[in-house]
Amino acid sequence: MALAAGSTLAATGTATAAHPDRHTGPVASAPVTAGLYQSAYSARNHVLWATSAVGRPPVTTSGLLKLDPHTLKVRAAYRPPVTDQQTGAVEAVYGVAVDDEHDTVWTTNTRDDSVAVYSQRNGKHLATLPDVAHAREVVVDERHDTAWAGGFGDGSLVAFDTRTYQEKRRVTVEGSSPAGLAVNERTGTVYAADLDGDRIIAVPPHKEPQSVPAGDGPISVALSRDGRTAYTANQAAGSVSVVNLRRGRVTRSVPTGEGTLSVAADPRTGRVVAANRTAGTVTVLDPRRGTVVRTVATGPHPNHVRVAHGSVYAVDKSHAGPGGEDLVHRFRLRR
Repeated sequence: MALAAGSTLAATGTATAAHPDRHTGPVASAPVTAGLYQSAYSARNHVLWATSAVGRPPVTTSGLLKLDPHTLKVRAAYRPPVTDQQTGAVEAVYGVAVDDEHDTVWTTNTRDDSVAVYSQRNGKHLATLPDVAHAREVVVDERHDTAWAGGFGDGSLVAFDTRTYQEKRRVTVEGSSPAGLAVNERTGTVYAADLDGDRIIAVPPHKEPQSVPAGDGPISVALSRDGRTAYTANQAAGSVSVVNLRRGRVTRSVPTGEGTLSVAADPRTGRVVAANRTAGTVTVLDPRRGTVVRTVATGPHPNHVRVAHGSVYAVDKSHAGPGGEDLVHRFRLRR
């Protein structure tokens, strides 16, 4: 897909019920573009935002995509700013989070060691915020007007004011590799999955960081509705760990499939969903019982999973579309 700055593009495909599952009902899938990475849902605008980036630096093909969450069609696509006129390199986007309070989208520009802010209304690039080493993920705390980004490259967690875009706090845990992020908006505590440290790093407001054990190779983290439990996607172990944050220990780890890469929790049902990149599946868990409720075959390399209003959205790196595009999948969660 050719992405023009601020342009609206026609959809590359239409969602189809590719493989009905006896437990989940139909799984809708649609080709989008090459290089899909993550997605984020906007309840304010009823939009699924997705990021894409292709290849190694200089990355010249990248886009912030606005998808219809029902049809999975592309409503609009926005090209990041050019950073090098000679090579055509752009400020490629990878991680993504939505700030519905201020009607913006936050992205991580991993190759450029920065994060960026875009308007949800028209896709306009509003700001680039530097000095986040190998920024992998970003998460927004709307209640406290804060966006947290993880510096995978130097063990930092950096907080920005979502109104002014100014840096407001920086915490560095030496030797850590913060990957996935989650935030408890009631307490303002941010949690980072430390990929190399097999732990969760918790940073409460006005306090020093704390550590909680996790599974083997935690790369993504999600929280229960009450914020007392964390769930980590353990890439090395191919599992999801259930972590009691009050007691500071893993209560159980559930095998989900090889290469577990992303985890999300549904506040309505309490279910936990994990994308298993190597296995090519998405697993739904009952964390209270520590059991697998169902496994959905999405096809090769699911990269990220998101839950919104009872639906699971998974983006992959399958190149399985008719033009070699990656796909987005959707299915309903049921008790």
